[in-house]
Amino acid sequence: MTNESPPVPEEVLTSATERLEADDLTLEENEELLRALSELTPIYERERSYFVLGNYDPEQRRRLERVVDHLNGRPDAYAFEMSDVRGNWENGIQKFCLIADLVTHIVGVAEKEPSGFLVEQGLLVGTEEYFEKSYVLKRTYPNSDEKYPYGWMEDGVFELLAADDRLHEWRTEDELVETAEQVP
Repeated sequence: MTNESPPVPEEVLTSATERLEADDLTLEENEELLRALSELTPIYERERSYFVLGNYDPEQRRRLERVVDHLNGRPDAYAFEMSDVRGNWENGIQKFCLIADLVTHIVGVAEKEPSGFLVEQGLLVGTEEYFEKSYVLKRTYPNSDEKYPYGWMEDGVFELLAADDRLHEWRTEDELVETAEQVP
């Protein structure tokens, strides 16, 4: 790797441009978005990239960071959270979609209270491309006899991922890190 940042690959710019065409962005907003994307050079410098989603409350955020650190320990891998992508983004869904277009894997860390990425889960199953690269690490709770502990809609997403062996359950923080090993 050199000290100079490599140029943003043409296919990334094309994807970003296509997604942004439908929006009424000023030239300044468009440049800011492309600058933020260019800061993500590790995504296209590495073989695998992991976009890790979850809750940003302090305790849950610490667990997210453990997953990011664990995935970053893999050879030729880069893992990050949405907050690692700087810029003044007014549209969070746009930000999610632009990033999700670029990565090889989307990894959700689900906890019942509070969930943290419910909207993104809807986008995962609503877009075949995102769904195919998504994995969820779902926290299970002892003594929970609720039919839909996360809610019927979220549990429906989990069932779809489980059918493709892309839902992995954990109880403790150490199990969470071990479960992250199930993500390719």
